Amino acid sequence: MTAGRLAAANDAARPAWTETPGKAAALWHEAVRAIGVFAVDPGIGLRLAARAGPVRAATLETLRSLLPRDAPFRRMPAGIAEAALLGGLDLAASLESGQPVLERGLLAASDGGVLVAAMAERMTEEAAGLLALALDRGHVSVERDGVSRQLPTRIGIVALDEGMEPDEAPPASLCERLGLWLSLDGADPRGAPDHGLDADRIASARRHLPSVEPDEAAIETICQAAMAFGIVSLRVPHLAVRAARASAALTGRSHPSPEDVETAIRLVLLPRAVTMPQMPNADEGRDDEPANSSPDEEPAAEPPPPEPETETPRENDRNAEPPQDMTIDAAATGLPADLLASLATMTRPPLARSGAGRSGGFAKRARRGRVVGTRQGDPCRDRLDLLATLRTAAPWQAIRRAERAPGVVPRFFEMRISDIRVRRHRGKAETATIFCVDASGSAALARLAEAKGAVERILAECYVRRDRVALVAFRGTRADVLLAETKSLTRAKRSLAALPAGGGTPLASGILAALDLARSSAREGRTPLLALLTDGRANIGRNGAAGRPQAGADAKEAAKAVRAGGIAALVIDLSQRPSAEARQIAADMGATYLALPRADSRALSDAVAAAPRGGDAPRTSRP
Repeated sequence: MTAGRLAAANDAARPAWTETPGKAAALWHEAVRAIGVFAVDPGIGLRLAARAGPVRAATLETLRSLLPRDAPFRRMPAGIAEAALLGGLDLAASLESGQPVLERGLLAASDGGVLVAAMAERMTEEAAGLLALALDRGHVSVERDGVSRQLPTRIGIVALDEGMEPDEAPPASLCERLGLWLSLDGADPRGAPDHGLDADRIASARRHLPSVEPDEAAIETICQAAMAFGIVSLRVPHLAVRAARASAALTGRSHPSPEDVETAIRLVLLPRAVTMPQMPNADEGRDDEPANSSPDEEPAAEPPPPEPETETPRENDRNAEPPQDMTIDAAATGLPADLLASLATMTRPPLARSGAGRSGGFAKRARRGRVVGTRQGDPCRDRLDLLATLRTAAPWQAIRRAERAPGVVPRFFEMRISDIRVRRHRGKAETATIFCVDASGSAALARLAEAKGAVERILAECYVRRDRVALVAFRGTRADVLLAETKSLTRAKRSLAALPAGGGTPLASGILAALDLARSSAREGRTPLLALLTDGRANIGRNGAAGRPQAGADAKEAAKAVRAGGIAALVIDLSQRPSAEARQIAADMGATYLALPRADSRALSDAVAAAPRGGDAPRTSRP
């Protein structure tokens, strides 16, 4: 590959439109191009880096519209069991027919279509290995429950990657087999021109694909580009060649053009680049001479260093208007090191906190832990309790034999799907701490630096306990979810450090945004704790309009919604002196009130002891 062609490939990897005002629409156009290549040849695979939202939903909807209508389009949930992936004995049908009946798993059911793996960064190595095996062989072998069969699995995999850190990525064995790596960061389908792709064009390209043959120059260009990017896997250049062929099939060409090769390099090779190749220097051979200088010209003398400022900024200037956007570093705070351990009791439901039992500290549908009984369920997903199943079916044998049609020989033991019992386990429940931080101007001038320090200390303890954390910040006229629930301490600290401050205080919007996260966490089986850090002085209502009376009323209603939802909460007052507004918000929320300047172990214990229990009236700790 010549230096000129490599430079052209790198220029294609960094298109000129990335610096224009239409960047969002152009990024969407590039995403649609990748979706079209994948739709022509789903076996290439697609790793889609994007958080859940309208852009990702529009991308998947576009992909679905380009596939044949009868092609399967299934979702693979995170944490799926091996039996659900591979399939096995259909117990209900086998009991009904009296002979073994094979149930196809998710891989075989997706044959000829696309399998969308949700939250691929949380996928287990076992599940990734099964997907990789299905991609390599084109079939899956079912050897379980007395059934032995091979089922075809000609599938395309779309791995939805929501990770933000290097350690939050899909397993390497799967990533190596997914050719197209696409990020939707910055893409926006609104206002984008028509991409010109439809199901008929994709179907025509699929029929034309077998006749597309890459020439030696295209293969050599892709292989040398892979070497220049430091890619050592042999699968990656092969996938890039397949992407170039699919791109050529979209335009009806019989050989990949340089544009098709550049598309393959941009979508397959560049995201995997370990090293970037050296670009040729236009002034090569004249590196010793400084640019724009003549031999007779002497180098200019360096300017003298600036004199240090002698004027000291005024301190304790409380009358200065805070800037609209600024970043405050975290500062040391007086919160105790065992804060999360002391707050653990607050995450129990009101029934458990009132002394009526400890069931709130355990998961109701845990798959591991101590066996505490049985329930009706699916033995392919939970452990079968054979003895309980036989005991359930035994009393009905005489009735079921009598229900048999005349002439039908009754079986020795009549069993139905309603008789099946699986084991019920009791395991520890996960907790989620949702931080709702006031980043308005009043908090920025007061205690936001110490609030960040307090959150960082609590985050560290959450990481040790492997609890989930989320971060909501409210300022200006709205509240933003800066960090969805995660176990990554690095992501949480980075989001907290980049938190800007300034503007109004939309307290109601912040509380409601944190409440939505808490409800979502509770629906997924976790026990949420809402930690609100604010001075309580709301001045922006839910509708974004300024006005303290309306803002205070909206904040009161939002706080009451938290109490009605049964969410354990903690209000940390950021004021220099304990404020009545923050104390009232804690009372309306049914939360424990804690003043940040006096957050020692004794005060914290008293605050937890004074937390509302069951139907008790809300109480607050002493300032």
